[in-house]
Amino acid sequence: MSLTYGPHEIAVPVVLAPMAGITNTAYRRLCREYGGGLYVSEMITSRALVERTEESMRLITHHESEEIRSIQLYGVDPKTISEAVTMLVAEDRADHIDLNFGCPVPKVTRKGGGAALPWKSDLFESIVRSAVSSAGDIPVTVKMRKGIDDDHLTFLDAGKAARDAGVTAVALHGRTAEQFYSGQADWDAIAQLREALPDVQVLGNGDIWSAADAVSMMKQTGVDGVVVGRGCLGRPWLFADLEKAVTKYLAGQDHLDIDYATPNLSEVADAFIRHLELLIEFFDDEGRACRDIRKHVAWYFKGYPVGGEFRARLAQVESLQHARDLLAELDPSVEFPGEEAEGPRGRLGSVKSCALPENWLDSRELSDSHRSTLNLAELSVSGG
Repeated sequence: MSLTYGPHEIAVPVVLAPMAGITNTAYRRLCREYGGGLYVSEMITSRALVERTEESMRLITHHESEEIRSIQLYGVDPKTISEAVTMLVAEDRADHIDLNFGCPVPKVTRKGGGAALPWKSDLFESIVRSAVSSAGDIPVTVKMRKGIDDDHLTFLDAGKAARDAGVTAVALHGRTAEQFYSGQADWDAIAQLREALPDVQVLGNGDIWSAADAVSMMKQTGVDGVVVGRGCLGRPWLFADLEKAVTKYLAGQDHLDIDYATPNLSEVADAFIRHLELLIEFFDDEGRACRDIRKHVAWYFKGYPVGGEFRARLAQVESLQHARDLLAELDPSVEFPGEEAEGPRGRLGSVKSCALPENWLDSRELSDSHRSTLNLAELSVSGG
């Protein structure tokens, strides 16, 4: 079973989740060197794209090796979303467009965007229909959360509305906006959505830290594919494991007998250097690339006995050669530490009330006062 996005067949039904500041061209290329799947850009703000800001134009640029150019758009206005999609299609800049309705960041939700937006069912449907209509033959997908909190769930209604609007697939992160990344993802909700939408592809997201987790989710929920986010931070080789395990599972073979990646310290260092090389090519600026790689240090060396002092020095790397010199100090014979190098990574956050516009929950329909609030939503999102 593969994913079908328009004319594109994705043989390995594994999707790299869009992550702000992470899934740029460099990281997508790095992950693709390990395994197959679909690799989506970081979130691009539709208004910034329509205005052709320098950063948004950089973020939608794909390397020639990227066979399916996937771009995730964030927006709160159907007209602006339509203009952004029209631009991408007319200028042949994308082969797949994903719409973000899952961002739980307070600066986004308090303006009614991200994971807060599907509560306004009329606005959600209008945005999705505008994107699908403007995309023409380009497949459009939706990524969302369960809802705002357990008392204000939207995923079933939103999933059906997205299907009726003509999307190619719906991906659900099994958490509410209130949860952020804390607690445990609700795979039962993902299974519910799968059952409710038998006529469209459904993907599951949340708590996939290993290839075995991916297979477990597919078994438990019946989804067509999985979306992997924080589990691959500092572990691009996870996509090799995912390709092997998911492929064997779908073929009805035992996925438990595969050789999972157990990189020694030398192999981790090689991946880190390759990542930095690709960042330098992407930014065309060695200094900026070095600043960008710093946030990845803790993820790459999680569980390895390299010491805090070394990590601190590597987090101040100033050039490619500087990074090579520092990594040369490591003992390349140090083996994979096992479970210490696996599991959750990235900021988990904590359960707290979702920041929302005043009286947002009073109605599922968009009011005039909330419409004016939404005009500020895209302005609150930095970067692309």
